[in-house]
Amino acid sequence: MKLIKWGIIGCGDVTEIKSGPAYQLTEGFEITAVMRRNLDKAKDYAKRHNISTYYNDADKLINDNNVDAVYIATPPDSHKDYAIKVAQAGKICCIEKPITPSYKDSLAILNAFETKNLPLYVAYYRRSLPRFLKIKSWLDAGEIGEVRHINWTFCKPPNNLDLHKTYNWRTDANIAKGGYFDDLASHGLDLFAFLLGNFKDAQGFCTNQQQLYEAYDAITASWIHENGITGSGSWNFGSGDRVDDITLFGSKGMIKFSIFQENPIQLIVDNSTESLVIEHPKHIQLYHVKGMRDELILSNFKHPSTGKTAVHTSWVMDKILGRL
Repeated sequence: MKLIKWGIIGCGDVTEIKSGPAYQLTEGFEITAVMRRNLDKAKDYAKRHNISTYYNDADKLINDNNVDAVYIATPPDSHKDYAIKVAQAGKICCIEKPITPSYKDSLAILNAFETKNLPLYVAYYRRSLPRFLKIKSWLDAGEIGEVRHINWTFCKPPNNLDLHKTYNWRTDANIAKGGYFDDLASHGLDLFAFLLGNFKDAQGFCTNQQQLYEAYDAITASWIHENGITGSGSWNFGSGDRVDDITLFGSKGMIKFSIFQENPIQLIVDNSTESLVIEHPKHIQLYHVKGMRDELILSNFKHPSTGKTAVHTSWVMDKILGRL
């Protein structure tokens, strides 16, 4: 099998369990280099994960002749600069979500890779997880009839960083205008486009209720998909309890599930409920990573999470945040 050698820019927490081991466990992929601004931390990561080369300079990793593809796992405000350099180097790329903090910058990345006809992926890995593929199979089979509406309510209490007003890039308005909405809601909205088709229009109301940080902490939105399915959502990051409830309403029944909690997915038709527990893999990006291998090397798969699909999600996010 052909071997694709990957380099990782930003070998932080997300790469420890969620993604890094998935690349190492996928036949046909190998991690040959990692980069972190702190060289000692880059060295430590490389040693613990048996990776031969480490840098504290992203340009050196991008231009390393022993690196065929680059996975960018840094905070989103740095994605554009790194991604453009990867495109200029003529290499395959996968970017952590969201692709960038704005639709404009996301589109610039997509254009750079399309101009050079290079593969570009974004780590919206829920499109590849068995739990959500089962929901898609129910929809495709018409189990709830014609889909009418989707609603998502997501709430969580403030964490210790929030309460102590400790710096967190996820709530830095210069990096994430929507705060945790950017980081968390993007997963669900991207999945909705996968399950129900692209969005046609969206709008939202945004505010900061707690005044614990500069970014928004409460957002409500409504939208419509191109096929006429309507949607609504509410995200609040200062509530007393954690809630993650999604209901898909159809002409014959409904589907209930969560984005982040692994509670059962439920198909409810004619007062009868089918309830399934489908666990995630230990390394949650495994199926996403294997899908890239299947497309790039085996040529027997069309990957569901590309630069183009991620840019559409970026557009929806900006519409809800009132930036477009």
